[in-house]
Amino acid sequence: MANNNIKKRVMCLYRVSTPGQVDHDDIPLQKQACREFCDKMGWEIVDSRLEKGVSGFKVSANDRDAIIDIREAALKKTFDVLLVYMFDRLGRKEDETPFIVQWFINQGIEVWSVTEGQQKIEQHVDKLLNYIRYWQAQGESEKTSTRVKEAHAQVTSAGHFRGGTCPFGYRLEHKGRLNKKDMPLNELVVDECEAEVVKKIFDLYVSHGYGTLRICNYLAEHNLMNRRGERFTNTTIQNMLKRPLYIGILKSGDTQSNEIPELRIIQQGMFDSAQRIMQERSQDFADRRIPLNTKGSALLSGNVFCGHCGARLTLTTNGKKYTRKDGGVTTTPKMRYVCYNKTRHPDRCDGQTGYTAHKLDAVVENVVKMIFQKVRAQPKEAIIEKQFESRLAMYRLNLTQAVSALKNEQEVLAMLENEVIKVIQGTSSLKPELLNKKYDEAQRAAAEKKAIAEQCERELADTQSLLNQVRKQYSDVVSWADIFAQSPIDVKKMIVSQMIESVRVSANYSIELDFRASVQQLGLDIDMDASEKQPRAEEPEL
Repeated sequence: MANNNIKKRVMCLYRVSTPGQVDHDDIPLQKQACREFCDKMGWEIVDSRLEKGVSGFKVSANDRDAIIDIREAALKKTFDVLLVYMFDRLGRKEDETPFIVQWFINQGIEVWSVTEGQQKIEQHVDKLLNYIRYWQAQGESEKTSTRVKEAHAQVTSAGHFRGGTCPFGYRLEHKGRLNKKDMPLNELVVDECEAEVVKKIFDLYVSHGYGTLRICNYLAEHNLMNRRGERFTNTTIQNMLKRPLYIGILKSGDTQSNEIPELRIIQQGMFDSAQRIMQERSQDFADRRIPLNTKGSALLSGNVFCGHCGARLTLTTNGKKYTRKDGGVTTTPKMRYVCYNKTRHPDRCDGQTGYTAHKLDAVVENVVKMIFQKVRAQPKEAIIEKQFESRLAMYRLNLTQAVSALKNEQEVLAMLENEVIKVIQGTSSLKPELLNKKYDEAQRAAAEKKAIAEQCERELADTQSLLNQVRKQYSDVVSWADIFAQSPIDVKKMIVSQMIESVRVSANYSIELDFRASVQQLGLDIDMDASEKQPRAEEPEL
């Protein structure tokens, strides 16, 4: 027992860094140890701070409310001793925590640990030991973090759920897997009701061109809420659209599993389209062609450009009023695609100011319908397989020849290696200098042939991959052909944006279309009718 008549006032800090430690009552154990230590020292606990689930390694002291509060109390001189169960409860950052300890000591506060005693900085060696202690603590945290990440990666790569909150669209079920302590581990299973909501979210985003806020509003209007009975948020929708789990791939950090078919809710093509749309709608993407939104009745908003100056055309609406026989007034709206350069900077553009939206839209819609007619008129084999047949045959032949040439060079190299052994044994008729020269030449030749063979193999694999991609694109175009005519304008906008890279319109409605690779690779020999290429009478400019 300490002999001081005046009891020292103690501030205690209790911290656990993971929810698991909270669940296992680590803080009550720290409290008990601190109380017993103070009773032994004759001190009085006057205040305390708790931190639950706060990492002393990942979170800076400047962002920890408990440390901030204790610092303020220290400046007010409301306590004499800062007590923790172990010093690493103060933190585990080698470049920060030692200076936190020094700060308290400089304020006249003693810093104690139940298990490690008092931390002093009276001598240079004290400062060194203080730094070493937290350098070791950070090292332990880094090793723990690495072990946890590796464990999560192993579980994920094996195709198992690594724990945490169950993602929307799934539920947890025990299927017999146990942990090292023979405790049951849950697996993900598709929840059919929630999966329908996930499908609706992707459909609205990809097929209808809805943004995340519009999707949130749609779900709320149709009483589709999250598990807490609350409306979905923009961030939640955006994270769901990015989550590869919906195509059956578990991911943890940089590690991901192979595709797990029973976990798939969204098809690969739908998911890929969502990623591309998200990328094109981002602020950093300069070459956007996807409409930012699909509201309104103009088909080409977002991907129509001036054929003279290259500027993106903007949609404007004006109206003409006229009086009806009954005395009422009616306004007829007129939408036009307008070149900003021509209206604001005429010297930058020698083209037409604007183009009537419904006329330009009609031309493009006719081209799209013509593509669909050609797709329906020809079987997939005629459109796709023939254009790849000769290319694949050529690459297969090239690969066969390259592999054969490589094998010949490898046989020559093996023969020369055997001759090296004979030179060592003194039974070869070749001089060592000549043998070395031939061996070097054979090595270079074998390396060249290997590089050629690998290139041929890549070309064959890339062409086969492209064929598979085009087959899928054909299926997309066929599905679009089936629904286009009956689709609302928002769906038509998304279909057109996924088929046509850009529309360039020049004076008198001279139109050029740049098709996306998905249409070009189908080899449909797309061309506009002669009537659509003919000059049209220029409209009066606004």
